[in-house]
Amino acid sequence: MKVENKVTPSEEQIKGFFEPGPAGPIYMLNLLKFREKAEYADGHESELSGAEAYALYAAGVSKILIKLGGGGMFSAQVERLMLGEVEELWDMVAIAMYPSRQAMIDMMQSTEYQAIHHHRDAGLAGQLNIETTDAGGLWLGDTGFSAT
Repeated sequence: MKVENKVTPSEEQIKGFFEPGPAGPIYMLNLLKFREKAEYADGHESELSGAEAYALYAAGVSKILIKLGGGGMFSAQVERLMLGEVEELWDMVAIAMYPSRQAMIDMMQSTEYQAIHHHRDAGLAGQLNIETTDAGGLWLGDTGFSAT
């Protein structure tokens, strides 16, 4: 399995996102890797860490998500790798719920989002975004793990 952090999606990924998807909410799993120091594209100097710059972005996105009927579901700092092997761990994980794929598109195209997006780019060294949907209530025993 190849794992490669990116800050922007490929053309193929963008195209796939605009294709019809599942009805109902999507849950975007974000694996985040921060820059040590924020790097803004316009070159202005900043004393912010990558995590601090991303936090500015996340606070703005949270407000937009609530207006769209979604919201942040979970976020946590990554402590260690329990199983498997990767060259480098992510710094944080977060799950955001969007009422639909279209709601996420609407958010990304909004002027509010465009006004804060630069903090995301400045703060991130890379990330993985994994689109997930509800497993329909199918669970494996009482472990909490879904079979689908």
